[in-house]
Amino acid sequence: MEGEERYGTVGSRHILGDSQGLRRIFCETLGREIDLPDRIERIVSFSPAVTEALAFLGVEDSLVGVSAFGAKPESIRSKRKVGSYNTVDRKVLDELRPEVILTVTGYQREFAVRLGKELPVYAVELPVSVSGIVDMVVKLGLIVNEPDRATKLSRRLVDVVAGLKPVQEAIKVYLEVDLGGPVCFGAYSYITDALRLLGVQSLYGDRACEWLTPDLAWVCSQEPDVIVYEAKMFKRFGEEDLAGLLEKRDWENMKAVKNDRLFVTPGPLDFVAHHGPSFITDTMPWLGERFNSGGG
Repeated sequence: MEGEERYGTVGSRHILGDSQGLRRIFCETLGREIDLPDRIERIVSFSPAVTEALAFLGVEDSLVGVSAFGAKPESIRSKRKVGSYNTVDRKVLDELRPEVILTVTGYQREFAVRLGKELPVYAVELPVSVSGIVDMVVKLGLIVNEPDRATKLSRRLVDVVAGLKPVQEAIKVYLEVDLGGPVCFGAYSYITDALRLLGVQSLYGDRACEWLTPDLAWVCSQEPDVIVYEAKMFKRFGEEDLAGLLEKRDWENMKAVKNDRLFVTPGPLDFVAHHGPSFITDTMPWLGERFNSGGG
């Protein structure tokens, strides 16, 4: 590349910049290089978590298109919708002329590979831990050329985690999210890692997977001390609805039910099933408060 070079790192390869304001970034997850301007003004994000992180980094104005599920923060809801988790409205995308398209791996990896054959796509690794969320913020800061803002945000997130009070008693937690059916989380999930950091034992925390469909009879036999439930996104769901669901499952005599240690996450947006910065700033403190409380 002509011109003076400067170096930074994203993943294990270099970002190369030239005197004309272009950077060549290597995306470790896709095995591809993309060229980006020093100042990116047209970003499309297919990941709600990435979208929120960009807003936390102060580059919300550069977001020209987002996923239909991007709802955090509220101010981004007026942005153009370009598709869902793994679909794209190509006409809208072509109109927006993005300089970079951001996705995550996991459920979006194949989608990112397909789109990346023609367009500048960067797929951020889906975090398996709370520290992975912080790492995502740092990487996004490098991609959008805002490393100082990323450092400040990552320090803030680390401080929040450091200030959380772990539970002092042994507590077994059953956490379920409705993702079109009941879903729980295994060892390879940032959710399970968060529960460990909060000092509690996740019922499925030893399973060698990211997520799984729970065996409801087995869950009942394990007598969890606490039940945390997250309804499907945009669905109105309260404590009465949870009581009806537990009755339908014949769970009324479980320890958590008798002790009134049942918690419905604040809706209607994804709260636990969301790995943006607010998982650390909002979700983990919310969970910690409930685990340290004596009742529902």
